[in-house]
Amino acid sequence: MKHVDIYTDGACSGNPGDGGYCAILIFNGIERVISGGEDGTTNNRMELLAVIKGLEALKEPCEVNLYSDSQYVINAINEKWLENWSNSGWRGSSKKGVKNVDLWQALIPLITMHKVNFIKVKGHSDNEYNNRCDKIAVGIYKNKK
Repeated sequence: MKHVDIYTDGACSGNPGDGGYCAILIFNGIERVISGGEDGTTNNRMELLAVIKGLEALKEPCEVNLYSDSQYVINAINEKWLENWSNSGWRGSSKKGVKNVDLWQALIPLITMHKVNFIKVKGHSDNEYNNRCDKIAVGIYKNKK
């Protein structure tokens, strides 16, 4: 199985507001950048969309180390929140509806197809790829103005 590293980040001006996302895929020393944005969105949606778009770009099942500074995304996977939400009819621990259900539902088949290790990185720190993702994601919504 091929191994791919994916770095992701999402950004938003206002919450909701204009947003951008970026994923940098690295395979055999070759980088591919995927980015885009949405109007009237949230930071969490952009973080999730970066992960989804990065995984969607893979053409076959892969082993993936996915790096994100989003506690929301990392905890949803590593702390089994996503599994619990799905099993409880998309209700959180407070019995309220889970936000971004459409994106979480889009993510499930991708993390089923690939072997994904979700790794938390510190945002706006010394991680070169996370910083590049952030710069690209911010640039997406700033260039819309």
